[in-house]
Amino acid sequence: MTDRIYFDHSATTPLDPRVAASMDLPHGEVFGNPSSLHFEGRQARELVDRARGYVATLLGASPSEIVFTASGTEADNLALLGVFRCGKEDAPGHMITSAIEHPAILETCRFLEHNGVQVTYLPVDEYGLVDPDDLAKAFRPDTRLVSVMAANNVVGTLQPIAELARITKEHDVLFHTDAVQSVGKVPLDVNRVPVDMVSMSAHKLHGPKGIGALYVRAGVRLQPVIFGGGQEHGLRSATENVAGIVGFGTAAQLAVADMGDEAARLVQLRERILAGLRETLPQAYLIGHPFKRLPGHLCVGFAGQEGESIRLLLSLDEAGVAVSSGSACSAHKASEPSYVLLAMGFDPIRARGTLRVTLGRFNTKVEVDRFLQILTQAVNALRPVASYAGFTR
Repeated sequence: MTDRIYFDHSATTPLDPRVAASMDLPHGEVFGNPSSLHFEGRQARELVDRARGYVATLLGASPSEIVFTASGTEADNLALLGVFRCGKEDAPGHMITSAIEHPAILETCRFLEHNGVQVTYLPVDEYGLVDPDDLAKAFRPDTRLVSVMAANNVVGTLQPIAELARITKEHDVLFHTDAVQSVGKVPLDVNRVPVDMVSMSAHKLHGPKGIGALYVRAGVRLQPVIFGGGQEHGLRSATENVAGIVGFGTAAQLAVADMGDEAARLVQLRERILAGLRETLPQAYLIGHPFKRLPGHLCVGFAGQEGESIRLLLSLDEAGVAVSSGSACSAHKASEPSYVLLAMGFDPIRARGTLRVTLGRFNTKVEVDRFLQILTQAVNALRPVASYAGFTR
């Protein structure tokens, strides 16, 4: 299995060996409960506090503004539910989000709607971008929260978060962004961008699964959604996952140190794939914004062959290549059109036939060139394309 090519880093990333090494200590010598007052507890608390500082550095935040959760999904839930559980019981209120958010946001919005909250879903353009003017027009007197993702997990498009957050602040409304896909890959400085809450997840930046975090700007009031002993500033009760938190901290350290160089390297690999596709598979077309996108993220379709996407994925997997047809969170709905692509204006056929290629820290040019060879052979073995002339998207 060592010769396989893993190009599905938007689903999850392989654990960096340096992260794994840092997690050995909490599993062994340091095993105490961070809430305990004795020496073993204080040892564990010191590791948690140190890691909290490393994660805060990812955003330029204060350590006291970081709340550890079990996942990015839980962080999203805490952000949305925490706002609407907090005060103003006389009226549920209104929130604004986009039509292409991760299910962790959209399903939470549906729950809120069932409980009386009114939700506005902003449209996106053909690149998957929210128009700031649409946001500005969507505010109401009872709007309490705006939540727009920093980068889309399916097409990789980066949203104009700074502008959207500034517009939101002009209306004195809280702004949350699901930055699970972008944190550690592109900069986000909370001292320059007026976001109030940011969701993160360690396993998207070569850290462990089962640990996430929510940045909560000082002064923002939330109610918890998990109750118990009052850990994590009272917002997330449960004994802390010390090993996972330490791993997240190390992954954050590595991301901060290498972000610029790694982004440039991934862009080169991404563009190498795109150039190869244009040369060998003229029916290939890019989905999402051509340059406002995550460094290592490509989403492509093959004109006239979209209905063969599942067959293509299985063929690539058999040849030793791991890619995705879209979000791993909806893999059980692989035969259905992507709601993200439908919102971008794709018809149901094209919205069903995408290939998501996402690169990470350990990928190489050799792998990219081998992938292009395998992909070309796999696509050419599919049902012949009747016509793709004139297709530009």
